[in-house]
Amino acid sequence: MDGFGIRIEGLSKRYGEGDTAVDALKDVNMTVAPGEVVGLIGPSGSGKSTLLKCLGAVIEPTTGKMTLGDEVIYDNGWKIPDLRALRRDRIGFVFQAPYLIPFLDVIDNVALLPMLAGRPNGESRKRALELLEALDVGHRAKAQPSQLSGGEQQRVAIARALANQPPVILADEPTAPLDSERALSVVRILNQMAQQFNTAIIVVTHDEKIIPTFKRIYHIRDGKTFEENGLALN
Repeated sequence: MDGFGIRIEGLSKRYGEGDTAVDALKDVNMTVAPGEVVGLIGPSGSGKSTLLKCLGAVIEPTTGKMTLGDEVIYDNGWKIPDLRALRRDRIGFVFQAPYLIPFLDVIDNVALLPMLAGRPNGESRKRALELLEALDVGHRAKAQPSQLSGGEQQRVAIARALANQPPVILADEPTAPLDSERALSVVRILNQMAQQFNTAIIVVTHDEKIIPTFKRIYHIRDGKTFEENGLALN
């Protein structure tokens, strides 16, 4: 791989102390290149959610190192003073539910993050419209979220995740509420967007119908990861 979008080295997370301590993550290693979509799968309680929260700078790991792009963001302690700005500007999130703001139209839902990052309103809205058009929902820019189908809402959520051009997107069960056709469509879109914007994307999923689409898969079990090549049927 030439470079990486995110690299995790020896990451661990322990909850509690002494006899009641629980090791949710144990020496996790993972590398995702720019333009790559990688699957992360594992049973409930395996550590997937904990790993995603660490990657998203939502909780602090116990030990290890995380590098985002060419910058170390965590090395046995946070190296970034403003984690809120890190999450807003450099990490995109796509969830199982779209979580669109119901009283904003589609274009404003996508433009909001760049605006909060200090970009001019006109520039933010232009960027939002470009993303919506790339995702084939540009014609819905003035619609309210309640007027969209489930698949359209998830496309808008992906556009929002890309709005600040983050080097990494974390997608947590993004296809769970969708039927097979729409689920595969979302995965194709994630792959297209990863390549178009040189973004590293990690998809946490239980969705068996999309697992064969990943070229690389990380399994997590009992807090430890191991990698295998996917089938890449897409």
